[in-house]
Amino acid sequence: MEKRLFLGDEAIAQAAIDAGLSGVYSYPGTPSTEITEYIQHSAAAQEKGIHSRWCTNEKTAMETALGMSYAGKRSLCCMKHVGLNVAADCFMNAAMSGIHGGMIIVTADDPSMHSSQNEQDNRMYGKFAMLPVFEPSSQQEAYDMVYEGFDFSEKLGYPVLLRITTRMAHSRAGVATRPPLPQHPMNCPADGRQRYILLPALARQRYKKLLAAQDDMIACSEASAYNRYFDAPNKKTGIITTGIAFNYLSENYPDGFEHPVLKICHYPLPLRQLRELAESCDEILVFEEGAPLVEEQLKGLLGKGIKVRGRLDGTLRRDGELTPDLVGKALGKEIHSFYAVPEVVEQRPPALCQGCGHRDLYEALNEVLQEYNDPKVFSDIGCYTLGALPPFRAIDSCIDMGASITMAKGASDAGVHPAIAVIGDSTFTHSGMTGLLDCVNENSPVTIVISDNETTAMTGGQDSAGTGRIEAICEGIGVAPEHIRTVIPLKKNQEEMKRLLRDEIDYPGVSVVIPRRECIQTLTRKKKKAK
Repeated sequence: MEKRLFLGDEAIAQAAIDAGLSGVYSYPGTPSTEITEYIQHSAAAQEKGIHSRWCTNEKTAMETALGMSYAGKRSLCCMKHVGLNVAADCFMNAAMSGIHGGMIIVTADDPSMHSSQNEQDNRMYGKFAMLPVFEPSSQQEAYDMVYEGFDFSEKLGYPVLLRITTRMAHSRAGVATRPPLPQHPMNCPADGRQRYILLPALARQRYKKLLAAQDDMIACSEASAYNRYFDAPNKKTGIITTGIAFNYLSENYPDGFEHPVLKICHYPLPLRQLRELAESCDEILVFEEGAPLVEEQLKGLLGKGIKVRGRLDGTLRRDGELTPDLVGKALGKEIHSFYAVPEVVEQRPPALCQGCGHRDLYEALNEVLQEYNDPKVFSDIGCYTLGALPPFRAIDSCIDMGASITMAKGASDAGVHPAIAVIGDSTFTHSGMTGLLDCVNENSPVTIVISDNETTAMTGGQDSAGTGRIEAICEGIGVAPEHIRTVIPLKKNQEEMKRLLRDEIDYPGVSVVIPRRECIQTLTRKKKKAK
């Protein structure tokens, strides 16, 4: 075994390469982005011909990964936690169809919302779909779970959900790698039509199989090396930890655990070990990163006589990520924090880069909208969301990918004028195109601004699916060509941009304005590379 220093994301990527991966399918989203980027830049992956292009959105990524699995090859699908909402239709139904080649779905959750609009815990999705979930407590476990997970997926016949969090994704540790395996040959399932055509009569049969598989899944969890019981003398409290929370507990007990500990990193919950812990202890204390998923299930699984403490009873706060200090306080330890932020340090909010085309757009848009009574600007997920902050304060909403166009349409239907949508080029192709079709079908008086910086800038400058095709897409959807307007967002073109915006706002139908200028960060990198 070779030992290498890896981010959690990199450990996952290397394990997939070593396990005989044939394709990774993803849409960039922090904290999952580095998994696909690592594979894209890996010489071994290139030599093996592993497919690693970015997809248009998470739904297309998961469906394509399922298609590769159908052909008997191993596929990896990666996304941040909210991306699984987009891919949920395929995810839930892949639990019905099952898989052929091994398939691992990585969800990178973001407790404390470091770069997200919510902190949902996607272990809930695993429970909802009744699929096995892995949650590594270390970079080594992340590697091992992926390396072994493809084989586990194939033997079980179902996809595996691997849930990591921001700290696991973006912290480093030494990882011992394993010998690389060859890719599977193409081999489509002999019973494909019975499994992959989810007509009601067939789907009912598949659902019965999924239900019947639950006992096997629990048995695998109970036998899993990733679920481990540590005995200790003080039986007053039994402790359950999941995933990275095990590290935070371990930091509070450098010389060994004082109380019995059940470490859970493989779901469904291991019932035998849970009952063993409950029978030997007076109360249970649960440390889990994210939602109180385990805590909520314990009383139902163990009976009402057991006292359970955690996020639900206030022992731990309900929101935000865990830390070693929070775990220590819940254990009743005296905590001495040596890393508090001094009061003299001023918090610095994020801001649009100097030289960014979004800046010029918002300056022009703000000036134009002063001429109207109560205008509303519905924005979206991307760098341009920072238009909500000073000095621009230019937008009124940011809910989810693609919602700018549909919210603007809904507000317009309610009588709002002007109703403006501001969306980026990558977000537009991700999930804005269908909203534009709704607008076209009713010729809604909505002005859609597609601020095109020719990349997926917010996550580091990955390829954007619509680069060079935005006008053609809009025209193909049905926007009148004379109301698809482009402009270069620069100070010298400010009057032209204001005139275009004014003209299209006053037009009583669907119009699209495309301010287009390459992201200043990707442009700078290109110039440095050229030198």
